[in-house]
Formats: sequence, C-alpha cells, structure tokens
Amino acid sequence: MIGRLERLYSFRHLLKQLVEKDIKLKYRRSFLGYLWSVLNPLLVMVVMLLVFSHMFRSDIEYFPAYLIIGQTLFNFMSEATNQAIYSITGNAALLKKVYVPKYIFTLSKITSSLVNLLFSMGAMLIVLVVNSVPISASALFVPVVLVQIYLFSLGLGLFLAQGAVFFRDIQYIYSVLLTAWTYLTPLFYPMSLLPEAMQRGIRLLNPMYHYVTQFRDAVMYQRLPEWESVAYGFMLAVAFLVLGTWSFLKAQDRFILYI
Repeated sequence: MIGRLERLYSFRHLLKQLVEKDIKLKYRRSFLGYLWSVLNPLLVMVVMLLVFSHMFRSDIEYFPAYLIIGQTLFNFMSEATNQAIYSITGNAALLKKVYVPKYIFTLSKITSSLVNLLFSMGAMLIVLVVNSVPISASALFVPVVLVQIYLFSLGLGLFLAQGAVFFRDIQYIYSVLLTAWTYLTPLFYPMSLLPEAMQRGIRLLNPMYHYVTQFRDAVMYQRLPEWESVAYGFMLAVAFLVLGTWSFLKAQDRFILYI
C-alpha cells in the first residue's frame, strides 16, 4: 500500500494535468464558461422549486436551500461515478502506448467532479443568503462531509470503471439504478413522508441520505450532525473504497485484453 501511494505521488503532475483537462473540456467553447458551474445548479433549483414548492414547501424550513443542497451533493456523486465508468475505456489508446497507473484516470474523473462541486457551492451560498439562512460555526463541518462523499464516490467509481471494461452494458444498468437512487434520497421531499419501514431501509442502505442530511444539519440547521450518522457515513465510504480498490487492482492486469 505504501508503495502504491508513493507511485501515485510520483504521478501527481499527471493527475493535475488530467483534472485540468477535464475541467477545461467541460466548458470549452461555452460563452459563459465556468459561470455555468454556478448558473446550472441555480436554474435546476428554480425548476425544482416551481414543481415541488406547492407539495412540500410548507413542511420544510428554508425549502430552496433544502433543495439546492440535496441537488448539488447528489449531482456530484452522479457526475463523478458516471464519468468514472468511461475512465478506462475512454483512455484505451493511451493505456496501450505508455505505462501509467490505470487508476489515475478514474481518480482524475472523481477529483475533477469535486472541483466542479466546489464551484457549484457558489450557487449554494447565493441561495443561502437569499433564503436568509443563518450561518454558524457548525458550517465548518462541511469539509468532513465532502471527504466522506468523495471517498464513497471514488470507491464506487473504481468498481464501476473496472466493471465497464468487461461488461459494457453496466453503463445502462447504472443509469436506471441512478434514477431509482434519486427518488430514494430525500432531495426534494421530507423523510417524514415515507413509511417507517422505508425510512429505516434508506438510513441503512443509502449512503447519500447520510451525506445530504449531515450537510443540511451543518449548514441549514446550525447544528453538528449526529455522530452515529457521521460514523456510519465514514464506514460506508471506507467500505466502498476498499471494495472498489480491491476489485480494480485485481482486474487491472486484464484490461489490456478488453479495451
């Protein structure tokens, strides 16, 4: 493990270049450029607000902030893992010519999505100010939440990336699962609307519930998240990271035969 970390460090400049390339390509030939990182979540939030405000607004305090927090965090996970699926097959030509650690391509996709998330938090801040959400010292807990969701997305991304090399249909299956996942995460509705049994299932099986709830607690409700949720969130993140890393390293020597 120490040897792999040292090798990753030696390729840090390549990782930086890959991340910069992903970010630049995303906004290439765009008139507004990086401003879309702020405008896009704002516009999506406005649409969701118009659709769901009459159903849930009276039940949720600071509903616009509630919406954009859930939307921003879930979009990061969705974007990061979707890009990770193509991180190996999309770099087949390069992998066949030179030696680089294969996981660095998946790592760069997750990291570039994290940079986009940081840009998107500018839109979140605007909504918090407009919505008159008071900010307290508990907001300093936000980096802890970001570490959890980053590690979770990296683990899931590594698992999907190696799976897509051997089974290309995984991208379509994951798209369907992601749609279901969206509705099984309280992004635009209160958890209290669901039956108790379903609530227990979401708390047990849905990591995104914990990350979104922790973020809302720290930012919207000026309180530290429950330690059980934080511990469980880290446990799920580490478990997925171990699973993703193990499956990726075990399969990577056979990538060249399938790409």
